[in-house]
Amino acid sequence: MANADSRRVLLNRVKVEADGDEAQPKEEAMEEAPLHVQEETSMLFTAAAAASTLAPSPRRRRRRERGGAGQDGGGGGLYSDRRKSKVWNYYAKLGDAYVECNVCKKQLSFHNSTTTMREHLVRKHGIRDTLLLLPPHPKDDPPADLDPETAPKRPRHAPAETPHHHATPRADAILKLVAEMIFRDLHPLSMVKDKGFGLLLGYFEPGFTPPPPPQLAAALRHRYDAVKQHLERYVRVAQALALCVEPWASHLGQAYVTVTATFVDAEWRRARCVLETRRARGDDDEEGLGDELCAALAGFGLSGKSVFCVVHGGAGTRSWDTSGWSTLSCAARALHLCVRAGLEVEQVQEALSGARGVVGYFQRDATAARSLQEKLEGITKTKLKLVVDTTSRWLTTMEMCESLLDLKWAIMAVLEEQPKGATAVPNLADHQWKLLQDLVGILRTIKIATAFLSEEQNVAISSLLPCVHGVVAAIGQQAEGAGAVIEAVVGNITAALTRRWGLREDEEALGSPAVVASFLDPRFKELRFLSTGLRSEVHRRVKAMLSQGCDHQAQLWSPDLGCKAQSSAAGAHPEDGCSTRSPYDLLLGQDPAEGTPEVHRQLDNYLVEPLCKRSADPLEWWKSNEQRFPALARLARCYLTVPATAVPPRRAFAGTRSTLEHRRALLEPENLDQILFLHQNLEFLEAMRNESGTKSPR
Repeated sequence: MANADSRRVLLNRVKVEADGDEAQPKEEAMEEAPLHVQEETSMLFTAAAAASTLAPSPRRRRRRERGGAGQDGGGGGLYSDRRKSKVWNYYAKLGDAYVECNVCKKQLSFHNSTTTMREHLVRKHGIRDTLLLLPPHPKDDPPADLDPETAPKRPRHAPAETPHHHATPRADAILKLVAEMIFRDLHPLSMVKDKGFGLLLGYFEPGFTPPPPPQLAAALRHRYDAVKQHLERYVRVAQALALCVEPWASHLGQAYVTVTATFVDAEWRRARCVLETRRARGDDDEEGLGDELCAALAGFGLSGKSVFCVVHGGAGTRSWDTSGWSTLSCAARALHLCVRAGLEVEQVQEALSGARGVVGYFQRDATAARSLQEKLEGITKTKLKLVVDTTSRWLTTMEMCESLLDLKWAIMAVLEEQPKGATAVPNLADHQWKLLQDLVGILRTIKIATAFLSEEQNVAISSLLPCVHGVVAAIGQQAEGAGAVIEAVVGNITAALTRRWGLREDEEALGSPAVVASFLDPRFKELRFLSTGLRSEVHRRVKAMLSQGCDHQAQLWSPDLGCKAQSSAAGAHPEDGCSTRSPYDLLLGQDPAEGTPEVHRQLDNYLVEPLCKRSADPLEWWKSNEQRFPALARLARCYLTVPATAVPPRRAFAGTRSTLEHRRALLEPENLDQILFLHQNLEFLEAMRNESGTKSPR
C-alpha cells in the first residue's frame, strides 16, 4: 500500500515538472522513496525528458510564441494572464491606459481590470458570459490568447464550433431581427433554409444556426398579437370606418381578399390599416363577401355599425348592399374599364395591333434591333426603348404608343433598309401613325387625372367628381376636329364615365356620396360641376342631415332623404335652437338669429367662407375650423374617410406591378395573413408615432 502511495506522489511530481511549474527538487523526492521506487522514477524522468525534447509543453510553446516571459515571470507573464479573459475577444488595446471596443469603436479607460469592459458589453451590446466565447468576427483559427485550460471542453466527435440553440439575449435579438426581415421585405419563411442566408448569418454570427420555420412562425405570431392589440385600441376610437376590399391572386392562382380599414382619427389624420387577408370564396356572392367583412370586423371587436362605406376593387360592375352598407367601385378600376371601352373602336384596335407587331419585330430580330440602336446612338437617344403593353393596364398602352412615336424616324429608317422578302416586315400606315398621336393626347389627359388623384390631399372621394368632370370636358375639347375615330373613342369613354359616376344633370346624380364629400371639401364646396338648381338641392339635403343630428349610422343618404328630413324638421323643436317668443316680437317680429337652428347657422357661415387653395389639405382645414363648425366637422369626418381607390392611389394607378404585389404572390399561405398584416400595419403605426412626435415633442 505504501509503495502504491509513494509511486502516485512521484508520478504527480513528474507531471508538474514536465509542465514547467515549480516543484520540490527531484533529489529530495528520490531520497524519501525506497530503492525500487527510485529506479522506476529514474526511468520516468528519462521518458519525460525525451518527450519534452521532442514536443515542448503547450504552455512553453505559447510563451515562446509570445516572445518569452523571462525567468522572473514579469512583463510578458502579466500580459499573458490579462489576455486569458474572454472579454479581450471584443477589445483592442490602445497603449497602457485605453482599450477600444471592436463592436461600437468606443474607447474605454483600462486599469489592469476587465470589469468595466465586461459591463460595457452587457449593457450596450447584450453580450453576456455565454456569448463571450464567440469572437465578433469569424476566424479560421481559434484565438491564440484563449487558454486551452480555461476554454470549454468539447467532445472529440464535435465540430469546431457547436451551434448553440439555448436562449440568450443575443440569440433572441437575432431571432427577432430575422422575423422582422421576413415581414418587412415580404420573404417566405422557407428563406431561412436557403444556403446563402445560412452563410451570411454564419459569417456575422459564427456558431449560430438559422432558426427553423416553426420557431419563426411562433415569433411572427407573438409580434402579430402585440401589434394587433395596439391597433385595436387605435381603430375602436374611430368615428366612422370605410372598408376597402382588394381581391388578388397568388402565383399559383389561389384567390385572396385583403380587407383594409380607412378612417380619419381624432387629430384629423388619414389612417389606413390592414384588418386581414384570407382566401376568397369560390362563389364570390354578396352574402359571402358581407360575412367575410363582418368576420374581419369581429376580429377587432368592431360591429357593422361602425362601417360608413365599402370600396370594392373587384372587376365586377354591379353594386351591392350588405348589412346596410353602401358600396362604391374603386376609381382606378372603374377608370381602367372606361378607357378600355374607348379603345375598343375597330380602327384603334387595328392601329394598336400594328404597333404591337412593330415592337415585337424589333424584340425578335437581333439584326433589326442592332440597326435601331446604331441609329439611336447617332441622334443621342440611346435611353429610349420600345415597350409593349399589357391589357390589364391602360397606361402601358399609352407608354407603348409614346415610345413608337418618339422613335418613329429611326424605326421607319430601319424598316426601309430591311430586305423585301417573302416575310413582310410589319409597319404602320401614315393614318395609323396619326391616329396613335391623337390617341396619346387623349390618354395623357386622363393620366393627368390619375396624377391628381394620387396626391396625398386628394385621396378621398371629395376630389373624384371634380376631377372626372374635368376629364370629360378636356377630352371633349380635344376631340373637336380630331376626326371621326377619335370622336368615337372620346364618346365611348364619356359614356362609360357618365354611367359609372352618374354625371347626368338631374337629381339622380345626387345619390352618390361623392357629391356630399365634394361639398364638405373646402376646396370644392362651390360644386361648379353641378347646375345651380342641383347645388341648391345639395344644400337643402345637407341641412336636413344636420337637422337629423349628423348620425353617421344613417349611412349615405338615399335620394329621398332630404324630403323626409325636411318634413320631420318642419315642426320646430326647442332643442334646434329656437327660443320662446319675446314680447318685443309684437313690434320687431321674430329675431332671425334666434329662429335659425345652430346647425343651420354653421352651414350658412361655411358657405360664405373663402375657398381653399387646390393644393391645400382639407383635413388640415377642418382641424383648424372644427370648433367653428362642430356639426359640419362630424359630417366631414365621415365623408372624407371614404377613399377613391381600394388600395393606395399610387399603387392603384401604377403602370406596372408594385414590389408588394410581386412578393406577396410568392408567400406561403400558412403565414401570409400575419406577414402582410405586420408589413403594412407596423409601418402605419410607426408613421403615426413619428408624426405625433414631430408635431408635439415631449
